[in-house]
This record gives sequence, structure tokens and C-alpha cells, in this order.
Amino acid sequence: MKRFIPFVKSDPTVAVIRLQGVIASGGRGALNDQTFAGVIEKAFLRGKPAAVALEVNSPGGSPVQSSLIGARIRRLADEKNIPVIAFVEDVAASGGYWLAVAADEIYADTSSVVGSIGVISAGFGAHELLAKQGVERRVYTAGKSKSMLDPFSPEKPADVKRLKGLLNDIHENFIEHVTTRRGDKLDTETELFTGEVWLAKRAIELGLIDGIGHIKPMLTERFGKNVKVRRYGVKKPFFSRFGAQMATDAMTSIEERAAYAQFGL
Repeated sequence: MKRFIPFVKSDPTVAVIRLQGVIASGGRGALNDQTFAGVIEKAFLRGKPAAVALEVNSPGGSPVQSSLIGARIRRLADEKNIPVIAFVEDVAASGGYWLAVAADEIYADTSSVVGSIGVISAGFGAHELLAKQGVERRVYTAGKSKSMLDPFSPEKPADVKRLKGLLNDIHENFIEHVTTRRGDKLDTETELFTGEVWLAKRAIELGLIDGIGHIKPMLTERFGKNVKVRRYGVKKPFFSRFGAQMATDAMTSIEERAAYAQFGL
């Protein structure tokens, strides 16, 4: 009731947004801007929070969705003049680090994996398998680049060159985001943008994060023992546990485990 008594200062509230999983465009429950837009808006707009905390645990994913989520966080933080603090759990790599960098400060556990400032594209080639099976691939296009990197046709050097150009451009966008947000904190003597990852203590030395810390004790230290935490997240509908959605969730879980596994998690 204290908040309703005139001239009595209310206890500070920190809004907490959990950003976990592979970043990808998709339906409800996926880590993307469409799914989290409302969550992020509520966190910044409801109840005048003293700060917004991001719990980040992501191995990365779509550069576009990473950018959209990060841009939304920055826009609201600047409009409402609310500080944003990121807390890394297992990993904030690639797109996951992009999200963390949207915060004004970044903290992590000593064993957290941070970095992977790079871009990757992976595929497969099955043209030899088709040939052995006597299957002929037929593709008709209008535009010489329309069938770029067809996995059922032999790889073309021109296609590879074109793809690498796209990846380099996306990489430059990533580098610009990190250097803009981290500024003078970054170690200019070390190559930071090779796709390498580091544990938290080394990441501090490189300027990629600000320190070691966990969310509850740090919020208490900064905002007092009476600080209130208000969590915001995506709620899955009851019927999502059944039928086709259950199978989709299982496949998503397998894909996520594969993404985390590359960091030994």
C-alpha cells in the first residue's frame, strides 16, 4: 500500500525479461521480435521501473531478429531513460551477444561463454547422391542468380563468392553494433571479431562485458534490499502441449541442444 500514500517513496522495481534459446523467426514461443515485442514493451512501460534487466542465455541465430530485438530494447530505453543491465547465464554468443550488447552494462557468471562475433552459413550438397540413385535435377529460372547454392546441384564458385560477400556485410553490421555500444571499453590490441568465444574473466579484460555478477545480489546491491523484481515472459497456451505443437517443440528442443553443444553446453 505504500505506493498509494502521498509523499512516501515506493520501493524500486526492476523489470526482468528472459531471453533464452536460439534466435529465429517463427511462431509463438520462439526467440524473435514478433514474439517478444509485447513482452519488451510491457517491461519498459508498466510501473516506471528503475531499470530493466535482461537474462540472456542464447547461442545465437538470426542476425535480423537479433537486430530487431536489440533495436526495440534500445529505443524504449532511450525514450524512457531507463538503464538496461544484461546478465549472461550459460552463453551469450553470436546473436545472443548482440542481445546482451543492447544493454548498458553486461555481467556474467565466471563460467559463462561470451562472444562469437561472427557470421556463419551452413548447408549440404547432395548432387552426387542423386546421381548415384539415377535422379536428375531439373531447375528452371528467370535470372541467373535465382538458384544460388542449390544443394542438389554442384557448387558454383560465383555463388560461393556472392554468399561470402553477404556474410561479410552482415559481419560488418555486427561489428558496428558492438563497437557502437561498447565503445572505449573494447580492447583494441586484440582481434575480437573472429568468431572466437571467451569465458567471463577474459571477456572482462577484452571489454566485452563489465564484470562478474548474478542478477539477484546485484540488483539488491544497486537498488536496496527492498527492490521488487517483476518478470515478463511469453506464456505458452494450454493446448500447445498437445498434438502437432508438441512434435514441433520436440524438434525445436533438438535444434537448440545442437546449437548449445558447439560451446560445450
